Amino acid sequence: MKINKILILSLIVLILSVIALMIFVDNNPSKKEADIYDYAAERILYLISPLGRSEYNNLGTVDLNGIKVNLVTLKYKVLFVESAEKIYSGPENLLPYKIERTISKLWWKEYATEEYDQKKFTVIIKNFKGKKLVKEQVIKANGPIQNVILLLFYLRNSPGLKIGWNFTARILAEFKPEVVSTKLELVSIDKISVPAGKFQAYHFKSIPAKFEIWINKNTPQVPLKIKLKSIFDCSISMKEYSLGNN
Repeated sequence: MKINKILILSLIVLILSVIALMIFVDNNPSKKEADIYDYAAERILYLISPLGRSEYNNLGTVDLNGIKVNLVTLKYKVLFVESAEKIYSGPENLLPYKIERTISKLWWKEYATEEYDQKKFTVIIKNFKGKKLVKEQVIKANGPIQNVILLLFYLRNSPGLKIGWNFTARILAEFKPEVVSTKLELVSIDKISVPAGKFQAYHFKSIPAKFEIWINKNTPQVPLKIKLKSIFDCSISMKEYSLGNN
C-alpha cells in the first residue's frame, strides 16, 4: 500500500507539472527559447590574445541591500595584470547597480567601486588604497547607464535581430571620467571558429569603431568572440561553456 501511495503521489505531481507548463506556454506564445532560458550558474572561459585568459560566471539572483539583483563575476589575467569584478545588475534590464573591482599589478593593488543610480542617471566612482578612500567622482548622464560587459549579454535577449538592427547605449569612457554614447549595429551573420568550436554568429560593430562582437545565433546566445581596438588591439575568444552541471 505504501508503494502504491508513493506512485499515486508522484503521478499527481507529474500531472500538475505538465499542466503548469502548458499554461506557461499558452500564455507566452511569442517568447523564443532564449527569452525563457535560465542563464543562472553559467560559466564561460575565454582566451585573450595575446597571453591572457578570462572567466565569466553568472551566479543568478542575490540580495543587495534588500534589493533582488543579478550577480556576475568576471576575472581576467593578461601578462602581469589581474582583475576581479563583481557586477550587480537589474535581473530584467541588466542595468548595473554596483560594481566592485580589484586590479593587481606586480607590486601594487587597486580597489574601486561604481555605484549607479539609474533614476538620477548618475554613477559614483570611488578609488581606495587599502581601506582608505583616495578619490571620488560623480558622473552624470542624460539617461540610463549601461556596463560594457553586461551589454554583451544584454544583446542576446534582444528580439527581432536582423541585419541593420541597432542599439545605442551609454557607457563609461575608457580613459575619461565621462559617459559616452556607443551605437551597436548588427552588420552580418557569420560562420566563425573559436577554440570552443564552429558557430553561426551575429556580428555586431560599434560606432565609433571601438569593438566588434560575435554572439552565438543559437541557444545559448553567448558572446563567442570580441575584438577590441584600443591602445593595444586584442581579441577574446570562447574556449569553454557550461551551464549548471552541464
